This record gives sequence, C-alpha cells and structure tokens, in this order.
Amino acid sequence: MNQQRTSALTKSEFLVLRAYARAAGLLAQAMAQAQVLTQRDIAVDTGLSLGTVSSACKSLAASGLVHEGRITDQGIQALEPYRVHNAIIMAAGLSSRFAPVSYEKPKGLLNVRGEVLIERQINQLHEVGITDIVVVVGYKKEYFFYLEEQFGARIVVNSEFASRNNNSTLMRVVEDLGNTYICSSDNYFTENPFQTYMYKAAYSAEYSQGPSKEWCLTIGAKDRITAVTVGGQDAWYMIGPAYFDQEFSARFASILKAEYDNPRTFDMLWEQLYLEHIDQLDMEICRFAPGVINEFDSIDELKEFDPLFLENLDSDIFDNIVAVLGCEKSDIHDVYPLKKGLTNLSCHFRTKDGEYVYRHPGVGTEEMINRSAEVEAQQVAKSLGIDDTFIFENPQRGWKISRFIPNARQLDPHDPVQLRRAMETARSLHSQDARVSRSFDFYQEGKSYEALLRKNGPIDVPGYQEMATDAQTVRAFAQRDGFATCLTHNDFFDLNLLLDEEDKLYLIDWEYAGMSDAASDFGTFVVTCQLSDDEAYRALEYYYGRTPTDTEVRHNYAYVGLAGWCWYVWALQKESCGDYVGEWLYIYYNYAKTYLAKALELYRKAEGVK
Repeated sequence: MNQQRTSALTKSEFLVLRAYARAAGLLAQAMAQAQVLTQRDIAVDTGLSLGTVSSACKSLAASGLVHEGRITDQGIQALEPYRVHNAIIMAAGLSSRFAPVSYEKPKGLLNVRGEVLIERQINQLHEVGITDIVVVVGYKKEYFFYLEEQFGARIVVNSEFASRNNNSTLMRVVEDLGNTYICSSDNYFTENPFQTYMYKAAYSAEYSQGPSKEWCLTIGAKDRITAVTVGGQDAWYMIGPAYFDQEFSARFASILKAEYDNPRTFDMLWEQLYLEHIDQLDMEICRFAPGVINEFDSIDELKEFDPLFLENLDSDIFDNIVAVLGCEKSDIHDVYPLKKGLTNLSCHFRTKDGEYVYRHPGVGTEEMINRSAEVEAQQVAKSLGIDDTFIFENPQRGWKISRFIPNARQLDPHDPVQLRRAMETARSLHSQDARVSRSFDFYQEGKSYEALLRKNGPIDVPGYQEMATDAQTVRAFAQRDGFATCLTHNDFFDLNLLLDEEDKLYLIDWEYAGMSDAASDFGTFVVTCQLSDDEAYRALEYYYGRTPTDTEVRHNYAYVGLAGWCWYVWALQKESCGDYVGEWLYIYYNYAKTYLAKALELYRKAEGVK
C-alpha cells in the first residue's frame, strides 16, 4: 500500500494509458487479445483533444508503455503506483433528514430501483477490482454486519457517531488511508464512478446551471480545487465520492490527529477540515455528467428518482400511517424531520387530507415511559380542549400520530406576557376536575431511572449519592406541606407549549402526565426553560395571581430541585444507553444542585434549624 511513484506520468499520459489498460481488461495476460484503440476512441474516453491524445501516445510509445495500439507489461507497471488500494464507506450517521424511514433502518440499506444502496456501491467497487472495503458503522450498526460475510467487507464501529460529525468516521480508519476512495453508503450511481487507477486526490462534482445551494467549487490551474463556497451560480459543486492519494492521505491524517481533540471540530464534516487546510491539501475536481451521482436529501427526492420507492418500502411506520389515516402510501409526501426532542423523534408528513406529525419513541423509552398511561392522559387532554391535535397512539409500541399545527411558534418563557400565559395555563389545568389512573412523583421517577442506571454497574459519578440524599430529604419536607394532588403534565415547558396562527395555545406531549403535586409543572418549567431566579419568582406570582406565601415559595422551589434531580438521573441513564443528551445533562445537574440547596435552606429556616 505504500508503493511510491518512481517515474511520474503527466495527467494526459496517465489518462491515455488508463484507457489502454481498460481496453486490455486490466490484466497483463490479456495483452495479446486487447482491443486496439484508435486515438479517436481514446479522445472520446478521456475527454482530451485529439492533439493532446496524439502527443501522449507518442510519448508513451517512446517510453515502451504502449506498442501498436496496446498497453505493454511495462505500461501496466507504470500504472501500478496509481492503483486504488481500498475504499472506505461511511455508514455511521443517523440520516436524520430521512425521517421517519431512518428510524427503522439506516439510509444506506434502502432499496432503490430494486437494489440496496450500499450493496450496489460495493458491487461497483468490485467491478473495477477494489475489494478491500471498510464499512464504518454506528447508528443501527448491527444492520450492516451481514456485509462482512456476503461481500467480504470489513466492519469498523464508530462509537462517537452521535456526538461528532463524520470526521470521527475517518479517525476510526485513519491508518487505512492511502490510495483510498471515501464514499457515503447512501449514494446511487447510474454509471460506475469508480476507477482502478486514479491520478491524484479528487472530489467528484457535477455542474449546476443557474443558482445552487450546494458546496460550489472554484477551480485553479491543473484542475486544482482552490476554494469552496456554500451556494453559487453556474458552478461545479461537490457531490458523491472523494479520492485520497497517498500524499493527500498522509497530510490529512496528520491534520486530523492534531485537531481531533479540539472541541470545535466535534461538529465538523471532514470536508470542512479539508477546506480549512486547502492550501496544504492538493485535491482536483473529478467531473461527472448530470444525473450520474445521486444523493437524496429527503424522501420526496427519492420518490422522484424512484416513483415506486414507498410502495416497495418494507416499513412498519408507513404501514401504521396508512392503517390509521386510511390513505395510500403514494398519498404520503412532504415528509421531513421535526426538531428532535430529548425523548422521541418526530417527523412531518402530508396527505391529501391534511398535515400530520408522526412521533417515534426514542432509544430506551420502552423501559422509562408508561405508554398506556400516556394514551389515557392524552385522551383527557383532548376532551378538555388543551390538546386537540391527538389522533392515535399505540400503547404497546409508543408511536403516535397527531395533527400538525402550521406555522406554530413556541412560547417564549423569557417574555413576561408569555410567561404569565404559561403559568395561567398550568393553573387552569390544575384546577380541572380531571383524573387519570397514573400517579407521578419526581423522586420515585428518578429512583426508577437510577435502578435502570445501576444495571450498567455502580454509579460512581462524584457527588451523586450526596445529591440523591438531598433529594430524598427535600421530598420528605415537601410531602409534609400537605399540598393536594391534581392532573399535571410533568413535561411542562416551552417546546411543548405551541401557539398557532390565531394565537391559540396547545399543550402537547403527555407521556409523563399523571396525578401529582401541582408544583411538579412549575419545577419542570423552571428547569427546562432555564429561568433565572427572578423569572422563577415572577412565574410564581403569575401562577397564584398574587404574592406567594413563604410556604408556597419553598414548596415550589423544592419541586424545581426534585425535577432537576429526576431529569439529571434520566439523562445519565439515556447516555448510558448511548443516546447523547448534550448540555442538558449539566443543565439538569445545575438546577438540581442549586434548588435542592435553596429548598433545604428555606425548610430548615422555617423549622428554626441552622
């Protein structure tokens, strides 16, 4: 893999010699039977002018690399330093833009025009003699394992796929970079784009007539890529596979290793890292005709390319939609992901009868959420007119269909007018004579998450046990206050409070709802909306419609601390299952620590304890 070029060919010599090699079937023993190419044949194959081909043929003949219109054994050897040694197929990503199909299987395993995307790509690599193929997997990794046995591919697992961008995929295989194709598992090539030999590092590109939102290239001398802009006009743009030669690989690997631990690189594509160092990394354009390389950014795009895609799709999700709404698969369009929640995944879709939301339960939620209780609470909320978007939920599997609210906006908890409205909504809910069978208690809920967390081993997080003890103490104080229970939402915060075009407010997502202390919703709201101390106190004033008593203040602050602690343990459990919750882990921790301490101080002060 480390063979170096001894006598370099010019670009035109290389292209002509490669054309002769293809005519020979790429095998030296086939030289005698090789097709004799005319210079016109070569010009058509390479895109070079007849004059350039003629000059290259004379040079190659003089060097003994071509004889009487056929490549020689010496010519085959001259191409050897340019041989592509391997391919890396990136298949670790979530493909979130392809929701909800990607909730069930990785995008690279979709069947398009009768072929599985990654299988078609592997076969095309095999066709040109590239059999050393590494597939880097992450999301639903087990779905790709069969490629090892069926196609001889090597599987490498990227455990950082959820917390980093695709530079982490190349880091996992950095020692494999040489003369290497870098591919994405979800591309479809109408013609085989791969070559047995490549002249130098290159990125595939197609031409956009008119404006484009793609990564558009500026091309310098000798076809070198000198700059890239996001968006452009009448330009070549990056699409499809890239090729690293050994020189590019060595330099890129050095840069990747040097910058990998810098937090700013976590969200970077490998292409962005390349662009930051474009002066050091020599890469040229590899032009393709329009339509050869196909990347699909949405289900609608894929349906346009393969009109029978949905009809042939083996998908429980689309079967669920059809069964509930009574539509045909072909009626479903305008499918796109909505903002990912911390618990679930959701996507928008449209049929001829309207717009809807499909909610898909997140990783590990089957152990953490009582879906039957959610269905009961959702039906009560609908009957009360608090959330009439609800259509159907499967209590066994947790998927749900709701009506979509067009042009909805989230409530702004930091705007005093909207904060007042949120608190008045909570007060209205708590005053309803409505009951559900489920009870909800933040402390018990947190302990249930703790039990799940302990299944993975001891909880050795510094300060965890001390915080858990404080939560238990605060809960005991709060219970002695004697506040009544009522129907509470328990996930009451800005993401679940939507305003439509007519300013009607909806309180959605009732999966944690139950009979609880009314302060549960206040606690959740303060934590998840990240209210300041002043905002939290003002919210209490809005909730009660007056100045709260000292008892009401400490009681509600206790529930801020308990909510923070519960969701902190929840976040630890989610991350133990490989689901990245990001900054929320610290947010929950910080509110738990701060408000448990506030509540303890207020309770002990009330009892005359220092």
